[in-house]
Amino acid sequence: MTRLRPLLVLLPVVVLAGLAGVLATGRAADDKKAAAPRPALTVTTARPASARLPLRLAANGNVAAWQEAVIGSESNGLRLREVRVNVGDVVRKGQVLAVFDADVVNADLAQARAALQETEANAAAAQADAERARALQSSGAMSAQQVTQYITAERTANARVAAARATLSQQQLRLKYTQVVAPDSGVISARSATVGAVAGVGTELFRMIRQGRLEWRAEVTAAELPRMKPGLKAEVRTAGGAVVKGTVRTVAPTVDPQTRVALVYVDLPPSLSPDAPLKAGMFAGGRFELGESDALTVPQQAVAVRDGFAYVFRLNPDNRVSQVKVTTGRRLGERVEVVAGLPADALVVISGAGFLNDGDLVRNVVPVAMPAR
Repeated sequence: MTRLRPLLVLLPVVVLAGLAGVLATGRAADDKKAAAPRPALTVTTARPASARLPLRLAANGNVAAWQEAVIGSESNGLRLREVRVNVGDVVRKGQVLAVFDADVVNADLAQARAALQETEANAAAAQADAERARALQSSGAMSAQQVTQYITAERTANARVAAARATLSQQQLRLKYTQVVAPDSGVISARSATVGAVAGVGTELFRMIRQGRLEWRAEVTAAELPRMKPGLKAEVRTAGGAVVKGTVRTVAPTVDPQTRVALVYVDLPPSLSPDAPLKAGMFAGGRFELGESDALTVPQQAVAVRDGFAYVFRLNPDNRVSQVKVTTGRRLGERVEVVAGLPADALVVISGAGFLNDGDLVRNVVPVAMPAR
């Protein structure tokens, strides 16, 4: 019993020492876990992809009429009796647009017809006298001077008939010009004709957009001018957001010395509808289709814009990210072209790029593919 007493005294000491050791080991493990860095964000990554992107050139310009016909008066001193069309009306070739009072012209026409009948009667009589003179010329019953007088009278009468016919044709033209007709199909764009006005020859009455055709006169700089060729496809965007397709008809041979731009004429589809999206006089933006080229692209969500510059985050082998400044270019759907600043084999953060900073530790996960439906 005396020998067991020291062992009983030492046993609690050993137990307490063991417990202290276990507690110290657990506390050290907790401190080590607390000291390990934690990922700032869970992200997905991908490498840049090559794609064929369209080459486009943006431009601005005015929409104008392909050709605007000026319809004027060909009658002089006549009163305008009737105006049959107004601005915006669609007309066809040969349609009567306005009518002048033709009473004076009809009277002159009747007088010209009567004068022609008189000269034709005189010409018939002169012709009969000349034929008799020619018959008697060989017999000597009539002198050569008299024969010459009858033949000259015949020729004079025939000349007066021709003059009377010309006068009649002139009056018939005056009657025809009392009706103002459309020289081509199109849309009336301006009207200055007023009922009751007395118009002179050449007075403008209407303006018409021929065949309803419009053109987009795009302004292109001298550096971009060599890329413009007839036949290129173009898209014109209206103020309401509608897109109208056109084709380059021709390129201006000169550059404006003041603005240093040249005009590219783009034919637009003809439209005679008053609800057409484009009107003459509009200012519209558009773009030219120049073909396709290879490009290095990344998803749009991988690009973070900060302070006016574009950045992507490259994932390093230590799971930390580096902020890389890039130059972006064209866009196609959800992908953006990277022109410079990013290697083709870099691993780029896709989701969560907008919440990262340079040097952040991240946890990279593989995106789960959605099952096909």
